[in-house]
Amino acid sequence: MSLHDLSIIILISLLIVLLPAIGLAKLFAKAGIPSWKAWVPFLNTWEMLKAARFKKYWFWIQFIPVIGWFISIWILVEFIKLFGKYSFLQHAAAVLLPFIYFPLIGYSDNTKYLGYETARKHRKSAVREWVDAAVFAIVAATLIRTFVFEAYTIPTGSMEKTLLVNDFLFVSKLSYGPRIPNTPLAFPFVHHTMPLVGGKSYTEAIHLPYTRWFSSPVKRNDVVVFNFPAGDTLTTEWDSQKTYYDLVRDLGRNQVWDQYHIATRPVDKRENYIKRCVAIAGDTIEIKNGILFVNNEPAYVSPTAATFYHVRFNNVILDPEEMRSQGILLNTNDGDPDLQPQGGFDYRINLTLNELEIVKKMPGFVSADKEILPGSTDIYPNAPSQYPWTPDNFGKVWIPKKGATIKLTPENILFYKRAINIYEGNEWEESNGKIYINGQPADTYTFKMDYFWMMGDNRHKSQDSRYWGFVPEDHVVGEAWMIWMSWDKGVRWNRLFKTIH
Repeated sequence: MSLHDLSIIILISLLIVLLPAIGLAKLFAKAGIPSWKAWVPFLNTWEMLKAARFKKYWFWIQFIPVIGWFISIWILVEFIKLFGKYSFLQHAAAVLLPFIYFPLIGYSDNTKYLGYETARKHRKSAVREWVDAAVFAIVAATLIRTFVFEAYTIPTGSMEKTLLVNDFLFVSKLSYGPRIPNTPLAFPFVHHTMPLVGGKSYTEAIHLPYTRWFSSPVKRNDVVVFNFPAGDTLTTEWDSQKTYYDLVRDLGRNQVWDQYHIATRPVDKRENYIKRCVAIAGDTIEIKNGILFVNNEPAYVSPTAATFYHVRFNNVILDPEEMRSQGILLNTNDGDPDLQPQGGFDYRINLTLNELEIVKKMPGFVSADKEILPGSTDIYPNAPSQYPWTPDNFGKVWIPKKGATIKLTPENILFYKRAINIYEGNEWEESNGKIYINGQPADTYTFKMDYFWMMGDNRHKSQDSRYWGFVPEDHVVGEAWMIWMSWDKGVRWNRLFKTIH
């Protein structure tokens, strides 16, 4: 746990015990406790424990990271029982809206201090005990999921061989600061679609603006989970497997709207993707013959990053099991396996640099040529006549930086129009060769957010920024932290509790 992570945990602990302080001060006075003690973090919980006559060890448990949050919340609930607040809704208000509920009851003339002896006579029904326990568990899990970490499963091979299909991860929300949900009214533990019955798992009746507490910048080469930027509009038939924008380019807008069901999603409910952040705001990226350059320097290459090579052998047929025994990790479970015979003794093999060296020492090895992919209309900025780029020969592209001002030109608006219009919420219009932003003529623009360039470690199997551009900071979910489980026809024991780099 980094110093930044620990500082966030401490700050959240302080918020939990200080948010109700205005109301607590009045309740303390009614209970005969000096009201100033309500404003001193943890002295207030000490006094509440004394008043409720609980064992003092509960006070010290508050200082266990994360677990302590729920002990502090529990102490608040037990304290209001001394004032005759026994109902489920009263306890829910104390947990979910302490900054409103405690002042409300504290300043009410109807709130009287009844004391420990009266409170101890109140007994909850068995049903109420179960309901309270379930609600408390949901609140606890939601707080952990929002502020600390979230479980995530690797669904595709885009990050192989750093991360494998069916690796189960913990994603740290502390690394970049917890992001407050845009859509707080949602079914617990469900992303965007209700299981079994289908339909939205959330409502946009309340929509909060982008807010990140205790933010810390994404660092170059971090492995990051983020909401899919091109997932704002989608077809329910394809979801994120083929983007709405790709379909429009292929078929035309009218045909897409006639043929498919169109939906939209808020930022926090778009599909979760995981890639490596190869460039941060203010960087310039370029790819030459499959080699990534950041600010004109060769970029970091993870030892587990893979790409396809065309490998030739002399009168040798490769045995996948023999290759695995020599330390070459081969995926054979998807439609694009890592070992593909090309006829004769030629093979297309997905290899890391270390695995390539193993192959070169195998009997009969002749040559290995790195595969260079051809161009595509799907390559960002999706203007092949003007920018005939490919996944392996791409750029240069400058990554937008918060506070930086650029001059808008016919050449660069292809790269930055979506950021200005969609991600940053400005009205965009082009008329008579001029650009209008929010109704005003504009030839420059100053960015409001930082942006990032994300690429998969498995470069030839990754749909990433080369296809859909920048990732805005408000789409960042967290940093991939640790593999807690991995499965492929059984547990992959050597991957358990492995940290991600």
